[in-house]
Amino acid sequence: MEPEHGPLAPAAARRQARRVLTAHGVGEDRIYDSLLVISELVTNAVTHALPPVVLHLRIGENDAGRIQVHVSDGGPQPDPTTWAATRPEDEHGRGATIISALVDNGGSHSTPEDLVDHWADLAAA
Repeated sequence: MEPEHGPLAPAAARRQARRVLTAHGVGEDRIYDSLLVISELVTNAVTHALPPVVLHLRIGENDAGRIQVHVSDGGPQPDPTTWAATRPEDEHGRGATIISALVDNGGSHSTPEDLVDHWADLAAA
């Protein structure tokens, strides 16, 4: 899924992800947690990184009972002047804490396609 790189991206990513998670039989509590993580990762990507923003979900395929969220972006913006970067300072800085509270593991790495992949691993049940 490749949401638009802008203020509508987090909502678009949540809508698309909800359909996929529901189709895979993920419970509502886990869907809620997953959507919150997705929203934070996508928001960070459109706030601090260059396009594109690409969302990938892996649900119980390689590791049964796991939801893996991957949000790839084009790497850091040299001059972040996006819509979210212009918000007041007290509206920033909570995303990493929220993600850490909800996921079992997470991290970032560069991809062969010159993107940066931010990932989080949650229990599906």
